[in-house]
Amino acid sequence: MREVWVDGSEASVRELADALAGALAGAGTVLPLDAHDPRAGSVRAAMRPGEPVEDATAVIVPTSGSTGPAKGVLLSAHALTSSARATHARLGGPGQWLLATPAHYIGGLQVLVRSLLAGTRPAVLDLSAGFRPDEFAATARPVLRGTGPRYTSLVPTQLTRILDAGGAAREAARAFDAIVVGGAATPAPLRRRAADAGLTVVSAYGMSETAGGCVYDGTPLDGVGVHLEPGGDGAGEGSDGDTGAIARGTGGVPGRIALSGDVLAHGYRADPTATSDAFSGGRFRTSDLGRFRADGRLDVLGRADDVINTGGVKVPPVLVERALLDHPGVDQACAVGIPDAEWGEIVVAAIVPTDPAEPPASDALAELARAAAGRAAVPKRTHVLDSFPVLGPGKVDRAALRDTLMRPAGSDRQRRA
Repeated sequence: MREVWVDGSEASVRELADALAGALAGAGTVLPLDAHDPRAGSVRAAMRPGEPVEDATAVIVPTSGSTGPAKGVLLSAHALTSSARATHARLGGPGQWLLATPAHYIGGLQVLVRSLLAGTRPAVLDLSAGFRPDEFAATARPVLRGTGPRYTSLVPTQLTRILDAGGAAREAARAFDAIVVGGAATPAPLRRRAADAGLTVVSAYGMSETAGGCVYDGTPLDGVGVHLEPGGDGAGEGSDGDTGAIARGTGGVPGRIALSGDVLAHGYRADPTATSDAFSGGRFRTSDLGRFRADGRLDVLGRADDVINTGGVKVPPVLVERALLDHPGVDQACAVGIPDAEWGEIVVAAIVPTDPAEPPASDALAELARAAAGRAAVPKRTHVLDSFPVLGPGKVDRAALRDTLMRPAGSDRQRRA
């Protein structure tokens, strides 16, 4: 097992790319590690570096361990290259890539795989000191001067910063043939804002266990199957089970998302129990709830265990969040369930306002939630915050936010909207 410590610098990314090229050719296994993660030592130990590696493993992608013990996702060369080829087929053929996300995450790692298959050398944005839109523009210039398709991959926070910066950064982003946005859900207002600015954004859903994004704009890549299974908080595809009351919204009956195809990992490092629980029958059973829209596209409703059961009605938080984000005064929104003696749980929302001096009125937000998903989805409390805690590639840390919202009023900077 070859360990590569990635610190965001171009030199560390090039080292990872060289190691990855060897792994795809069958020369050992690569373990990318985040040099900036204070838990990197324990993550490394959980990957059992001194023990033999499972057969057919080209790369072990560690999870952060932020919500439990770290796990290592076992990816074969076949899974990685199947994903890369399917991505190029969807986007418009092999091209030149700009790597702008951390290379030790699957999204960044796949930029390297796609470049290797395309026979191109990716431009690498130095992230050792964080993401800066002006440096994104500068790093993009040689890519955009080339011929053929030009691509990059971003997380929603990066896309927001580019649009906020405007100028050269926005013009550079506009020149890419496709910007794959993943790592976290892309809010509809951000998609609209990017489209209005002339950017070609493709929203990707996937995870390390699927070798990266495998559903683009709600449609699976070639060779990928999407299934809705019973369990979680929905009846699932083809099931006649009783789901209980679910907050309304556009789309079909929710179910737990399961994915199939050549892009799947073959398990978790040194953890046969977790492997058998998640991978069976040629499918990977995710922790996410989803439904099919009328046009057949997948609508991801978030983690099944985040669903709020309030008075017997199950409210996917994403329905509340989408509604609140439709208000022009809301920049970010998150809804969580808080224990309540009467209701079991209540819906509590937090927003980051567009203008901190003038947050939107709570009755306007309540009406948006009611119209989108029914009375049960109306937040009992809405708090205004300066920012949300995050983990991984820009995902909101719901557990940390829930802890914040459960504190007594006045114990921090939160206030009622």
